[in-house]
Amino acid sequence: MADKHLLFVSRPTGYELAEREGEPPAPGEEIELDGEGRFVVVKVASSPLPQDVRPCAYLQQK
Repeated sequence: MADKHLLFVSRPTGYELAEREGEPPAPGEEIELDGEGRFVVVKVASSPLPQDVRPCAYLQQK
């Protein structure tokens, strides 16, 4: 069980990483980011950061 996970958010201006508590959302799940709209989880994989063991949910805006 993960204590924390990352969200990898794709935006027109680039990418953003955000840390969240608990298990990552599952692929296909939709989440709402505070005031930024709805996103869908396209995959859950390893963190893109070197030597980071947290799982990372990769998001795409709907």
